[in-house]
Amino acid sequence: MKNKISLALIGATGIVGTKIIQLFEKRAFPINKFIPIGNSTVGKSISYNGKKYSVMSMDSFDPKEVDLIIFSAGSEVAQKYARNCVQEGCYVIDLSSNFRYEDDVPLIIPEVNGEILSNLSKPSLIANPNCSTAQLLIALKPIHDYVKIEFLNISTYQAVSGTGKAALEELHNQTYFTDSGNQPSVYPKQIAFNVIPQCDIFLENNFTKEEMKLCWETHKILDPNINVQATCVRVPVFNGHSEAIFLRVAKEISRDEIIEILKDSKGIKILDDPESEIYPTPIENANDTEDVYVGRIRSQKFGSESWISMWIVADNVYGKGAALNAVQICETLDLKATS
Repeated sequence: MKNKISLALIGATGIVGTKIIQLFEKRAFPINKFIPIGNSTVGKSISYNGKKYSVMSMDSFDPKEVDLIIFSAGSEVAQKYARNCVQEGCYVIDLSSNFRYEDDVPLIIPEVNGEILSNLSKPSLIANPNCSTAQLLIALKPIHDYVKIEFLNISTYQAVSGTGKAALEELHNQTYFTDSGNQPSVYPKQIAFNVIPQCDIFLENNFTKEEMKLCWETHKILDPNINVQATCVRVPVFNGHSEAIFLRVAKEISRDEIIEILKDSKGIKILDDPESEIYPTPIENANDTEDVYVGRIRSQKFGSESWISMWIVADNVYGKGAALNAVQICETLDLKATS
């Protein structure tokens, strides 16, 4: 991204929106005009690069004022406005799940399939992947390039920040005010001191929607021939998703080879020293961190089959799970300023 562009951020005061602003500032993203947009926070003053901006409403916003719009306000808002903004001549990045599985909408992780963005010849709608998918595929891509992945079994341990502010408050209240009679309202069961083997709604196949997102998005972004089986679990962690993965690969590969492949890959940090009990955890490695952390790397043979086991941790809000990936899409797009 060489040219300074004009940009609108819808959901600028939300959990992810505030992290996007922090990343733009940190990475010195070239913006010459910034328009924050909200709903309940219309009129609120927010800061970006030392300047104050007043939050606008979506209804008073004219898409023709900007080159690029980031939607971080959920599926309902995206469904109502996103495609219209593209028709008005804007590139649109949507963080909701609303458009991810539509054939005409690229689903992008820049380190995995970012080359698709260079083929966009006109304003387009671009989807950001699910938080669990993003950190997963960052770790799987270099392995898949080296030795094809045939089967993936994944169990996720997902923080409550992925559900939003109300979920953070619910975990806090259930943890620190145990005598207040706090009943679950965000989740179907108490989340504090508990684990809930349900993320999102159940589908007809008895998998949850979150579990199927991992399948659908792995197929769309990485390879449709990988068989995927997922179990997604909500855990009483405020921030940072963790994943235990078990891969069957096409040929034998050693633990040392896996480590060598991953340590040379962009966006990955290896924390793996069993003797010193070194491995990633959310509390240590998911606090406004950009990298995907990989540990507990193992290689096994079962008969003629070769398998890999790994543990993956990432910041699901600030990092690859949401804000960072959207900002990297902005950086990868070759936009010419028009506003």
